[in-house]
Amino acid sequence: MQVVADHLRKQFDANVVLRDVCLQIPEGEVTIIMGPSGTGKSVFLSHIIGLLMPDAGSLMVDGRPVAERNQKELNEMRKRMGMLFQDGALFSSINLYDNVALPLRKHTDLSETKIREIVRARLKEVGLAGAESRMPSQLSGGMRKRAGLARALVMDPELLLFDEPDSGLDPVRTRLLCDLIEDTWRAKGGTYVIVSHDVVEVAKTGHNIAILWEGEVRQFGTRQQLFDSADPFVHQFMHGTADGPLTMD
Repeated sequence: MQVVADHLRKQFDANVVLRDVCLQIPEGEVTIIMGPSGTGKSVFLSHIIGLLMPDAGSLMVDGRPVAERNQKELNEMRKRMGMLFQDGALFSSINLYDNVALPLRKHTDLSETKIREIVRARLKEVGLAGAESRMPSQLSGGMRKRAGLARALVMDPELLLFDEPDSGLDPVRTRLLCDLIEDTWRAKGGTYVIVSHDVVEVAKTGHNIAILWEGEVRQFGTRQQLFDSADPFVHQFMHGTADGPLTMD
């Protein structure tokens, strides 16, 4: 699934979040979008799935601006996507099995027998076999992330989006989740876009990294290229140093 931002701009009242974002997401690879908190990383993801529309420029999926699609077309586009939210975004009133089965029940005509087969396979892939009857409140933070990943995968998406998958996890579980994401990509393929600010663990997962700052893509390249960057901000961010243009202001 091809995703291209062409001079994308978005502001809320007087706050310009995305000023002039130009970025082409490579198909079939894992791309990390990084940058300090509040730089519009999650806002960018919201444009990809059509929850937000640009004030100027465009966000195109498969060569067509998302903003030009009607509601039916948006829904069809979203069926080809999966998304893992920061907290897993599980429905608290239904158990794990029904949470993962929900997209299949809503968007397909599959029988419950086939749905059961798919759901159990996805849960096994993320290490949650046997936990089908648990409620979200009975799951740890890491388990909720894995459950969210299972639900994101249940429709076999061409494009998978991750909104800070490492949020709230300790370093060990962050590494384990990143390994799971990497293993899943190797097994299933597709285009992955991961939003994060973790240059230690999450950045190892991607083929490409885009650094977002002050509403623009400051640099796009491999992890090593960004670590070797001569750009003062990119160097400061990737190395986590206090000396540079990014301050506490």
